[in-house]
Amino acid sequence: FSGVGKRLKRRNGMKILVTGNMGYIGPVVVKHLRNSYPEAIILGLDIGYFAHCLTAESVLPECWVDVQYFIDVRQIPKEMLEGVDAIVHLAAISNDPMGNRFEEVTLDVNHRSSVELAKKAKEAGVMAFVYASSCSMYGAAEDEAKTEKSDLNPLTAYARSKVLTERGLEPLSGEKFVVTCLRFSTACGWSDRLRLDLVLNDFVAGAVASKRIVILSDGTPWRPLINVKDMARAIDWAISRNGTNGGNFLAVNVGSDGWNYQVKDLARAVADQISGVEVSINKDAQPDKRSYKVNFDLFRKLAPKHQPQVDLTTSVRELKEGLEKISFNNTDFRESNFMRLNTLKQLQSAGLLNDNLEWIKK
Repeated sequence: FSGVGKRLKRRNGMKILVTGNMGYIGPVVVKHLRNSYPEAIILGLDIGYFAHCLTAESVLPECWVDVQYFIDVRQIPKEMLEGVDAIVHLAAISNDPMGNRFEEVTLDVNHRSSVELAKKAKEAGVMAFVYASSCSMYGAAEDEAKTEKSDLNPLTAYARSKVLTERGLEPLSGEKFVVTCLRFSTACGWSDRLRLDLVLNDFVAGAVASKRIVILSDGTPWRPLINVKDMARAIDWAISRNGTNGGNFLAVNVGSDGWNYQVKDLARAVADQISGVEVSINKDAQPDKRSYKVNFDLFRKLAPKHQPQVDLTTSVRELKEGLEKISFNNTDFRESNFMRLNTLKQLQSAGLLNDNLEWIKK
């Protein structure tokens, strides 16, 4: 057995560190891992930008972790990683608008700190490193669905940071340090810290709040999507993945072939489920070069028991029901805290974050 294989024998006694656990995906991932590994010690690590952005009154998501650290990923001490078996690295400046506004910080947080964390983890004896990568690195791709062997064409700071990080992680991998880069499709679905700066979530929010979906592009770009619950399922697989199943370093597209959609078709699918909704397309918009279809054959081959299970209809329904439960009616939600860039700008305006997105200690 490899180091990871031996660890599987004591999976319930694992110690798992989840960075970025207080974001959009983190709460869903932590809850899933708690169910999969009920006796595991789960550590959360987050800088806390969005800690206050709770979607509804419920159990605080951090109740599912055993220890919560409030630390910048750029400053993680090696000692904190001692005894950790697996790291799920979600922490990042998480989308294109934030990456465009804070380009250098994005490269620092998403790329440099990720590679440095992996180096410290390997030295500390961590055996599995799971990195939340992105299909956005394929960029402009109008031809066939992209495989893991396709050329990368990152068009934004966010996408470039993912490419650079994968390149930095590969030489660190080995039999005792199995690295899995999950190239996720565009996330969607309900979370205790909901984001609406994601295409499907945005459309459902518009439909619920104003009975209107406004597509900012011409609607033609292609996007692959995945529900956050299925992202958690893939992460579960990656934690326990043995190097004999895909190699000690693996970069794999994560999603479903049936979830490649044009943006306009996503809007119409939402309108079909929420009655009385008008869809508005900006036909005069400049073409959005971020358009790509993705092939998921490799993920289906390597992880047959961890394939996506949540379909588009269910995702729309859960978002609709969740928003209605909190009496969501903000027709101007694109200017709200549901958009992560707005939250960062508000924290800066309040004198709480500096230009490097570090907390200002008063």
